[in-house]
Amino acid sequence: MATLTHKRSPARLEADAAALHEALSELVRVYQFRDRDRICCHDISVTQCYALEALLRRGPSGLNELAAELYLDKSTASRVIATLERKRYVSRAPHPEDKRAIVLTVTAAGRKLCQRIRTDLVTEARQLLEDFEPEVREGAARLILRLARAAAVRSGVAPGTGCCPTSDGCE
Repeated sequence: MATLTHKRSPARLEADAAALHEALSELVRVYQFRDRDRICCHDISVTQCYALEALLRRGPSGLNELAAELYLDKSTASRVIATLERKRYVSRAPHPEDKRAIVLTVTAAGRKLCQRIRTDLVTEARQLLEDFEPEVREGAARLILRLARAAAVRSGVAPGTGCCPTSDGCE
């Protein structure tokens, strides 16, 4: 009973929300700088990595759908794709049903790059977690995923999980 009362306390919820905001803000800042510096070392920008991630998750897609998922206007998404295409990480082909549209697909080189980025990021995560107990590691991953899903539902955003959402997404 004490737990339920504790959970329902508006003051406690406010304090927990403030603490969560601070913790997530710090985590996001650290990861934004890390991603900016590290992913750029892999020959692509963070936005280009997100585009590859989305295409791997969605499969072949149109430019409008990709732009919507990335919250970019079509011209910005087009520039992102043009760079990925120039680097041979993405290919474009005419849409089979709509000759005005295109279909974007991640190339083998793009999949290989994503796998390399994912491997580097998982190695870094392993190093971060190695001093924590297994229960804490598992709980942290579950909690962060639940928070991401809850935030996605509230904002209408589909959560993504790195350049390669799953290990088989880049193979």
